[in-house]
Amino acid sequence: PIVYAIAKELKMPFLYLGIPMAAALNVTHGFLPPHPAPTAISVAYGAHIGQVLLFGIIIAVPTTVIAGPLFNKFAMKRFPGAYQKHGNLSGLGPRKEFQLDETPGFAISAVTSLFPVIFMAMATVFSLLLSEHSKGKDIIEFIGTPGTAMLISLLLALYTMGYARKISMQEISRSISESISQIAMMLLIIGGGGAFKQVLIDGGVGDYVADFFRQTNMSPLFVAWTIAAVLRLCLGSATVAALTTAGMAAPLMEAGSVNPALMVLATGAGSVIACHVNDAGFWMVKEFFGLSMKETFQTWTLLTTVLSVTGLGCVLLAGLVM
Repeated sequence: PIVYAIAKELKMPFLYLGIPMAAALNVTHGFLPPHPAPTAISVAYGAHIGQVLLFGIIIAVPTTVIAGPLFNKFAMKRFPGAYQKHGNLSGLGPRKEFQLDETPGFAISAVTSLFPVIFMAMATVFSLLLSEHSKGKDIIEFIGTPGTAMLISLLLALYTMGYARKISMQEISRSISESISQIAMMLLIIGGGGAFKQVLIDGGVGDYVADFFRQTNMSPLFVAWTIAAVLRLCLGSATVAALTTAGMAAPLMEAGSVNPALMVLATGAGSVIACHVNDAGFWMVKEFFGLSMKETFQTWTLLTTVLSVTGLGCVLLAGLVM
């Protein structure tokens, strides 16, 4: 809805603004905690969540630029018909018009939205500066975990977006209830993906994959990306693909000195490749942007492929440097 409003105000093609937005969101989906998939596979690989966040931001910036604005220019010239379509947001329900004085300020909105990421990044930096086995380090690492950071961010949002704007507790409570119902399916997907991963681990699939690739000179980062990419193409869900890959690729880390944080990012990059008809996101993009099947493949599927390959390249480059 934000992109739709901006495109309407500036009289620009809906897809022209939608492509960079979609690229940035997909990068976040694959690379950056506290998003569920990167957070969950960080635990599976035993990676430090703060390192994943910091490395992820470094890799996310060039990946988003290439898969967003640069790809946008290419797609607009190559597939001009898709950029002439009008968006369809009827599926989001009725829209409410706000007066400017009814809305929160830009600065407080940005701080509230980014607070979990800022909080986790700051906790990581302070944790690196403090000495080992100190009480202060333990406290900072505790409050910098995704669960604690999100809880503190939620309390901040309840104040800045609710109480400070004179919104009643009944309305705030109703908003929270609606939000919980919207994430219920995501919780089921994560739980199902985690159970599937554990079945593969207990069945010996992870050890088999590790033995299969142990005789090769392939980088564990590339192997993790490949497994995640294949599972993504077959299963559709990026979250399930990432969680399953973590169970299969974790034994590969024992043979080498690969950074667990980079394994998380390589897995995340592979899990977002080539979004197509077996993923709900494909159909959401198609309907919201008013595209045909062919145009959705030309834009969205190609975008996610460029994003995934670019992310892999950045991760491999980081692996050479670190």
